[in-house]
Amino acid sequence: MPDNSVAVFFSNPVRNRSNDVDYVYHQDPDFYYLTGHREPHAVMLIFKEWQTVDGKQYDELVFVQPRDVMAELWTGRRLGTEGVKSTLQIDQVFNNHEFDNFNIDFSQFDKVLFYNFYDDVRNTAVQGDLYDLISWFKEKAGYPSQTAIDIEALAQNLDTQSLEQIMHDLRGIKTPEELILLRKAVKISAIGQVEVMKAMRPGMSEREVQGIHEFVFKKYQAEYEGYPSIVGAGHNGCILHYVDNYKPSIDSEELILMDLGAEYHGYTADVTRTIPIDGKFSKEEKAIYDLVYKSQEAAMQMCKPGVTFDEITLLSKDIINEGLAELGIIETAEDQHLYYPHGLSHHIGLDVHDKGNKDELQPNMVITIEPGIYIPEGSDCDPKWWKIAVRIEDDILITDGGFELLSDLAPRKSEEIEKLMMEKSILDQFILPDLEEE
Repeated sequence: MPDNSVAVFFSNPVRNRSNDVDYVYHQDPDFYYLTGHREPHAVMLIFKEWQTVDGKQYDELVFVQPRDVMAELWTGRRLGTEGVKSTLQIDQVFNNHEFDNFNIDFSQFDKVLFYNFYDDVRNTAVQGDLYDLISWFKEKAGYPSQTAIDIEALAQNLDTQSLEQIMHDLRGIKTPEELILLRKAVKISAIGQVEVMKAMRPGMSEREVQGIHEFVFKKYQAEYEGYPSIVGAGHNGCILHYVDNYKPSIDSEELILMDLGAEYHGYTADVTRTIPIDGKFSKEEKAIYDLVYKSQEAAMQMCKPGVTFDEITLLSKDIINEGLAELGIIETAEDQHLYYPHGLSHHIGLDVHDKGNKDELQPNMVITIEPGIYIPEGSDCDPKWWKIAVRIEDDILITDGGFELLSDLAPRKSEEIEKLMMEKSILDQFILPDLEEE
């Protein structure tokens, strides 16, 4: 933080699903990273220099929702001020409605750092809710009242830009405690892939496959999925963020692409495997799969501190372009195409696309390596390649001398996948009578 500055972080809004039902609450990742607090309607202030009020020194303040017996009867226990002090070890804690009259002069700071606001926070009519906290902050900081604010229109000391880079620098390098949670999230996700490989049978639905993965997540106490699960068979695998997962019966001659990640204690994995429904890759499927594997393995082996994200991405794309040309899917390796339309890598952590700098790899970064090839029906190539979609995605930890593959419990080689798919599944005994749709 710059000298004589204060950073202001708000909790995430409560999101309404329908009528009187809200989505399961998920804390803003930056707020959670800095506080450990999971509840809504809160704000935290962090000061560059120590502040003194009434003889007390502090460099952070947090305002949280108070204990409320009737509210907790319906929505669960709250920490309240004393709980935050004892559990989260934050000394200066106040009830959120006290922020209104809290004596702080934001004009005395050279910089007031915060993220600019979206117009998406509901007024719950409860004093001290997030709507109130934001309104009181705007009034105290001299923030203009209009919904859409031009950066140049802000007061000179209001800074909506610098926090992003500060948090990228912090969150991109994982602490030992974070790595414990990430390792478990990744292992749980890999076990889900293994169990599906053993359970896969022609005629299963995409949703059934999704359910097996997510059952494994819950079995190992992962609270949530880190993002909407992607389970796409055949042509559906060509839709990068396909989340309908509604194909009722998967054909035996199709591949299925499964991109899922367990979220464990706030930290999410991101693991993708692509497997043949009948347990055996066809000649064309194997050619594409092995090309993606070759690209992934080469990029992975290149990973070490000092190597750039651009370098590993370029290597991955060059291998795939050369392979596509050799297979006759494109004419030359220099051809422009959309068969590999996404990037190779991103950080994972509190977000599936986590904050972190994307220049050089550094020790204790945790990133994905995820090349892919997607050939939709109707593509400008031999129809024998149509509807083949393959992505292989693994999570790796950058170490001092190279990398560690965290998702190695789920096999990656085509031969290893076929071998595992021959094993029996405990779910084979899970048989229900047919339920006819009415």
